[in-house]
Amino acid sequence: MKIIVTSIFVEDQEHALKFYTETLGFIKKHDVPAGDYRWITLVSPEQQGGTELLLEPNNNPIAKEYQSKLYDGGIPVTMFGVEDIHTEYERLVNLGVKFFMEPTKMGNVTIAIFDDTCGNRIQIIQQ
Repeated sequence: MKIIVTSIFVEDQEHALKFYTETLGFIKKHDVPAGDYRWITLVSPEQQGGTELLLEPNNNPIAKEYQSKLYDGGIPVTMFGVEDIHTEYERLVNLGVKFFMEPTKMGNVTIAIFDDTCGNRIQIIQQ
């Protein structure tokens, strides 16, 4: 068994698609109409056959509450790995990304947390 798709709830799929591709650098793999919304998945440019990230609309009240409680509680919804966290941090700051936590060493890893502008806190990690 392996993970093929994981999802995050987003407030606006089009805005999320733009942020995750143009700012973070992911590549759109699927963009298929699904009723009032779309099935939009992204992949890492380095692992285009790898796990897909689904930008799932938070149109369900349970999803909205889950998303807002995690955000308000300071809990990242997911974690992305980076090769050089300091370089990535500077790149994202220069693109206007708001960070809640600058790169911080914790044991053998360094993490940082930012706002994805779509209702989520995202953690990046260098191992």
